[in-house]
Amino acid sequence: MSRKLLLEHDHVPGINTYAVYRQMNGYASVEKALKSMTPETVLEEVKKSGLRGRGGAGFPTGLKWSFLAKPPGVARYLVCNADESEPGTFKDRYLMERIPHLLIEGMITSSFSLGARTSYIYIRGEYYYVANILEKAIEEAYANGWLGENILGSGFSHDMHVQIGAGAYICGEETALLESLEGKRGNPRIKPPFPAIAGAWGCPTVVNNVETIAAVVPIINEGGEAYSKIGIGKSTGTKLISASGHINKPGVYEIDLGLPVEEFIYSDQYCGGIKGGRTLKAVVAGGSSVPILPAELILKTAKGEPRLMSYESLGDGGFLTGTMLGSGGFIVMDDTTSIVKNLYTFARFYHHESCGQCSPCREGTGWMEKILHKILDGHGTLADVDLLWDIQGKIEGKTICPLGEAAAWPVAAAIRHFRAEFEEYVTNPQSIKDVKHYYRLHNLQPA
Repeated sequence: MSRKLLLEHDHVPGINTYAVYRQMNGYASVEKALKSMTPETVLEEVKKSGLRGRGGAGFPTGLKWSFLAKPPGVARYLVCNADESEPGTFKDRYLMERIPHLLIEGMITSSFSLGARTSYIYIRGEYYYVANILEKAIEEAYANGWLGENILGSGFSHDMHVQIGAGAYICGEETALLESLEGKRGNPRIKPPFPAIAGAWGCPTVVNNVETIAAVVPIINEGGEAYSKIGIGKSTGTKLISASGHINKPGVYEIDLGLPVEEFIYSDQYCGGIKGGRTLKAVVAGGSSVPILPAELILKTAKGEPRLMSYESLGDGGFLTGTMLGSGGFIVMDDTTSIVKNLYTFARFYHHESCGQCSPCREGTGWMEKILHKILDGHGTLADVDLLWDIQGKIEGKTICPLGEAAAWPVAAAIRHFRAEFEEYVTNPQSIKDVKHYYRLHNLQPA
């Protein structure tokens, strides 16, 4: 059974309040860091832990922190990316809603290491009620001496603020988030310079997501070496997974990295198997932007080895036969699922959420949506499938930020693994059931 490091107390009554959180050893990492550690030793523990960013990219957290510029007399900032907008992902919302003080504790400890006098939690607009929860928890932290001037008499002072976004997916990209935080339109910046050199208001800034910052708490409490022994290989520690789709037990699960995918789907401890006893058809393992995999490739690699819930195992085979752990948005699809309809839903989302700054993304996402619309309406041609393939290839790698890839990869993988289903819509559209119902449901007009 996986050990819970972040969600150990998530069902304790009142754990969202300071009093109960403190009873559960809350803020111990802040005490330890401020009383017996230096900013440098905190950083070393994070490096030892092998913690990788839990927002999608999986970049080593300690290495990212070490890039932070420290020119004398210049402010530094920690910004928490709580703009959880990836379709299929809801684990950060769960953590903030249930245990807000865990994030706040992680923010304080991380800020001490980074030398940040001020930090921000940038939260998506749709999470307005969660922002209220965080605001209340921050007020409690101030009232009990964990925020403000000279915390625990250590000489370290820190202020924390919550900034609510306007519901733009693009602001999940760290430089677009910083633009929005500064009061500007959330367009991604051209890099370099990277935020570690010139981030918020031109100052050195670290941007990490909610789960990553929360994981700093158990790392400091128990030591980086102990954390690194959980998981497998370079995929250390635990990971929060948002499980949804055709499963018996959707929800947020904390797993040890390295858990077999098959066990995660079928074990009663986790997803509890496919709903209604149906057959597994495909899985999107890390949120809508990662390549979809058919059942035979999500359960085993192309080499015939069991597929594991880890960065390396899910990525085994590259995008030809693998995918990404991503943000941990695990969407399970049974044999009733139309891959083409599912892809169309994703394509509509990415077209709508493109900031329009880059021509390949602005125009390409729109064309992919229109072509999929045409195919679903029964007027597609085989040439349209080839055109889809061509367009996604002209987007990938040609945009300022990764939204272009996020839109292109699902299209490429769906055609790669399920091309016959696209061709069925083209060659025998009358055999596809519920097309008219689909349009009514989504209030769409036929192409």
